[in-house]
Amino acid sequence: MRQILVYSDSLSWGIIPNTRKRLAFEVRWPGVLEIELISKGHKVRIIEDCLNGRRTVWDDPFKPGRNGLSGLAQRVEIHSPLELVILMLGTNDLQSVHQHTPWNSSQGIAALVVAIRTAPIEPGMPVPPVLVVAPPPISTLKGPLAPKFEGAGQKSLGLAAAYGKVCKELGCDFFDAGSVATSSRADGIHLDVDQHEKLGKALSAVVAPLLAKNVS
Repeated sequence: MRQILVYSDSLSWGIIPNTRKRLAFEVRWPGVLEIELISKGHKVRIIEDCLNGRRTVWDDPFKPGRNGLSGLAQRVEIHSPLELVILMLGTNDLQSVHQHTPWNSSQGIAALVVAIRTAPIEPGMPVPPVLVVAPPPISTLKGPLAPKFEGAGQKSLGLAAAYGKVCKELGCDFFDAGSVATSSRADGIHLDVDQHEKLGKALSAVVAPLLAKNVS
């Protein structure tokens, strides 16, 4: 069984927009990805490490434990051997409490990639490749989270370009989720169930060749 770690936030945790409920595994995108890969003949297990509110490398002033860099190397150590780590973070970097730009978030992503590559895994275990996924841009904000993300929509439009640039510099794979999925019609931030399906299926077409390149 080949293991893939998804390290992300509420967009991947599967929160149902404007609620505190969670989509079932088989319909949130990591689950769709696992099902699709298995259907293609890959014996894989998706390990979800998706925390609501997680940033790339910054703290949430209101909730502890949302700094994505803290403990990431140990997550990789815990779950090794890993075939791949998928990073999809950045939306929460743009909350109104921060003054971050897409460039700032791209540097946060770079720090996470370095942490994965230098994690203290056991001797002989593979250093997993990293696939960075830029979250879809934030659209029209609605509901109780709108003040939390005030001003984030325009900044989020630049995430994909900034991430693509830093991934090219780091030599890691990149995918723009906004090329196949849009943010929720209900809150403008998260993913509706149909968009989870689109993203999971699109990522299966990206991940399958990566697994084929790294046959154990």
